[in-house]
Amino acid sequence: MIKISPSVLAGDLSCLADEVGRLAAAGADMMHLDVMDGIFVTNLSFGMPVIECLRKHTDAVLDVHLMIDRPERYVERFLAAGADILTFHYEACEDSAATLDLIRSKGRRAAISIKPKTAAEEIFPLLDRCDMVLVMTVEPGYGGQSMIPEMLDKVRAIRKEADRRGLKLDIQVDGGINAENAPSAVEAGANVLVAGSAVFKAENMREAIDKLRGK
Repeated sequence: MIKISPSVLAGDLSCLADEVGRLAAAGADMMHLDVMDGIFVTNLSFGMPVIECLRKHTDAVLDVHLMIDRPERYVERFLAAGADILTFHYEACEDSAATLDLIRSKGRRAAISIKPKTAAEEIFPLLDRCDMVLVMTVEPGYGGQSMIPEMLDKVRAIRKEADRRGLKLDIQVDGGINAENAPSAVEAGANVLVAGSAVFKAENMREAIDKLRGK
């Protein structure tokens, strides 16, 4: 099953709860929340207080993507704020294995992400600790970029390794995903698609989400 996780940064943040409600009504499977600290990436977004407030207004799955330095410092606080899925970057974490284990020990889904310059094979030793792997298909930090097609080779490599080991692993792609390139991402082995502009700039959100699913 293909799951769609729209990136709410592409929406109107002045009425975030309403935007999440619109997405849920349009059939989104989860809500992608990008947390950026201005250190690991050069952009800033929002943090735990926003997620905590949003959690009070929705029962949607909150797919929280930490683009922050040393994310292990904040894992428990983001989980307490209401994250259902917590993704952090392999490149930013001092002990990825322990961080994945901590997230799962709290009953939440644990995910690790890799940037375009990081080889897929670097995270193979961690796959049995992951519920999901996020392959960035652009350099993280800003929306509106075009997908780097070569990143789908990483998706193929991770899916092949997961299948070889019998792991039930979600593979998420994030960056420049739209109705035109979504089929290629799915063919490569991705089953969770993050899309921002492709959903929020569409005249009809439900149709946009359906197109991403290939309907």
